[in-house]
Amino acid sequence: MSFSSHTTKTPPVLQVQNLTVAYRTRKAEIEAVREVSFDLHRGETLGVVGESGCGKSTLGWAIVNFLGANGFVHNGSIRFEGEELVGRSEKELRHLRGDRIAMVFQDPMQALNPSLRIGEQMREVLVYHRQMRTEEATERCIQALERVHMPDAAGVLNRYPHQLSGGQQQRVVIAMALLNDPALLIMDEPTTALDVTVEAAVLDLIAELRQTLDTAILFISHNLGVIARICDRVLVMYAGEVVEQATVRELFHSPRHPYTQGLIRCVPRLGVDKKSSVLYPIPGRVPRPDERPAGCLFSTRCQYVEDRCRTDPPALRLLPNGASVRCHFAEQIDPAAWAPPADVELAPAASPPPDAETLLSAQHLKKYYRVPGASLASMIGLGERRFVKAVDDVSFSVRRGATLGVVGESGSGKSTLVKAIIGLERIDGGALEFMGVDISGDLSERTLDVIRELQMVFQNPDSTMNPSYTVGQQIERPLRRFKVVPRHQVREEVMRLLRAVRLNRTYYDRYPRQLSGGEKQRVGIARALASHPNLVLCDEPVSALDVSVQAAILNLLMQVQRENNATMIFIAHDLSVVRFIADYVAVMYLGQIVEYGPVDALYSPPYHPYTEALLSAAPVPDPDVQPSRIRLEGNVPSAIDPPAGCRFHTRCPRRNLMPDGGRRCEIEMPTYQETEAGNRILCHLPLETLRSLEPVIDAHLRQ
Repeated sequence: MSFSSHTTKTPPVLQVQNLTVAYRTRKAEIEAVREVSFDLHRGETLGVVGESGCGKSTLGWAIVNFLGANGFVHNGSIRFEGEELVGRSEKELRHLRGDRIAMVFQDPMQALNPSLRIGEQMREVLVYHRQMRTEEATERCIQALERVHMPDAAGVLNRYPHQLSGGQQQRVVIAMALLNDPALLIMDEPTTALDVTVEAAVLDLIAELRQTLDTAILFISHNLGVIARICDRVLVMYAGEVVEQATVRELFHSPRHPYTQGLIRCVPRLGVDKKSSVLYPIPGRVPRPDERPAGCLFSTRCQYVEDRCRTDPPALRLLPNGASVRCHFAEQIDPAAWAPPADVELAPAASPPPDAETLLSAQHLKKYYRVPGASLASMIGLGERRFVKAVDDVSFSVRRGATLGVVGESGSGKSTLVKAIIGLERIDGGALEFMGVDISGDLSERTLDVIRELQMVFQNPDSTMNPSYTVGQQIERPLRRFKVVPRHQVREEVMRLLRAVRLNRTYYDRYPRQLSGGEKQRVGIARALASHPNLVLCDEPVSALDVSVQAAILNLLMQVQRENNATMIFIAHDLSVVRFIADYVAVMYLGQIVEYGPVDALYSPPYHPYTEALLSAAPVPDPDVQPSRIRLEGNVPSAIDPPAGCRFHTRCPRRNLMPDGGRRCEIEMPTYQETEAGNRILCHLPLETLRSLEPVIDAHLRQ
């Protein structure tokens, strides 16, 4: 069944009918995408959402035949501008790719050749598809970069990819994709790896280009906030099938399929915190293509499942509201009447008591990295010494049982701060005290007891797990190292830890390659908890996970914290996640904490202009909510030579509110101002001025 809300009589740019994509394996042909149909018109953006393994990227790759040697279109039709693409030769498709059809991938560094200058890579597109002369192609490339608001477009052509920031690299990739004014633009998670401020600018750019160029966009993402912000229609995929298609407004305000409803319930919102709400993850996991159930593919995870669902595959039906849903009971299910299952034990978390003892205290903490100069004198230590001031004069404290959230753009010093606390980086100045013990010295000076009380959960569990050892062996290691339990009780303790992170005893003998991303992260948490630490440092532990797995991990961390009265420092770039899990928040910019205080106070005025910009940039999973539009210009300045005065003044959108137009910001370092709610704000602007700013989060988001 094809579905479109487009009312014009113009033919679709892309028409996909009953598309099935399969991969040949040694055992059999595995269908990764099954019976997918949709239309996409000019000037329209179709979002594709779903968990990992649902076939989103495979669908995008199938359109341009990027399926690899063992992938192929098993059945169905892909018509582009009225012409069939299935069965076309590789030579014919090469002429279409980069010309009439363009793709933008998640990681721009994988799309750019690191050994070629930007100009060479961009000109190649025009020379190949348009046979342009070098001078004409160069001018066209400059125009394309200016179209995506790239500063110093001509200069960028002479740079290598590594000389550009992540946001600039993605702008180059988008500009390259638009060089030939394509009719179809396929974007596969184009903002996932970007900071929230850069992501907001790229999304603004995509919306602007769609309007000015009238390009059809297929936008693949797992971020529902991004989908709500830029898409006209949404296609929800589960286990290779389309389970719901609807306009973006219908999908978010009246989701009909239980899977869509579950995805939306997993997403934390800026207006709520852990004391007033809970997240409800979808139980189970997406079935593998060779293990799909006989009836409805979602039946093994659905709360509304009945006997019919287990035997009778539902068809994609058109509902009266115009949505298409693959569910037997789509018209009977009322999302507003949903209640959590009885066996789900979730309760809003509580904050620590105000008189709880201070567990960790940092005073004027500094971490500098020496940067060697290009001269011979500098190389032998005689020249001018230059340093990256990664953490510069940072002070904060964390009470027992509390969670401190740390937010900021890449390069702000978040991860360096955590590495200094854990001992992976030597502190260059200031004092750091943990449980009454000075830990500002070298890691080798720390006792085994201190190391035991400080543990870390990393962003990428793959990089911290040994593929040659089983899950049980890797959790056993800290138990034996720190002598947490007697040797004869180690295996029993591992089983207890597995149960604590919601993994059964069969995981003891599994290897990392046999686990999903969420399961690996649970093992990482279990290993961090093995020594019964007082402080757990979490460095972006959910940023790479699907929304359902993210919800489960956040709930797990809060439950573990509640049961063990543990303290956490939680780094994240997603402000809604920080809002949900943290008790206190530190906002970092260029090595400094520009705002620090209770989480409730941080999300309403007065706040630092940088905090305001971060909140404004955060995507909200509601198409009707439009946060105030504040965008930061330029990139984060170099930490080697930070700006004089207020470090944020070069990008501050509020400096014009100063009586002198911001001159004081350029020459004088601000001091902290404390609000009635307990926030410390590093800004020259008076609190009265900051308090008068319009709230970024609309009032109805707080409901």
